[in-house]
Amino acid sequence: MNNTSQHDVDPTLAYPEPPASPLWHRQGPKPRPITPEQQRRNRELLLRAQHTPRPRSIKSLAEATR
Repeated sequence: MNNTSQHDVDPTLAYPEPPASPLWHRQGPKPRPITPEQQRRNRELLLRAQHTPRPRSIKSLAEATR
């Protein structure tokens, strides 16, 4: 059985991908690797942000800060 459908595009008929913008490439020195302590802190902050409930609306947040 053939897995192609009418919506599949033949890659030979597609337009070629344009070249990447030079702005996508870094020109400066390579960034320093982060320390294990920075990795641990980033992991903790990410876990906290993922498990912290977000406010339901901006209005209730603005009223709570008044």
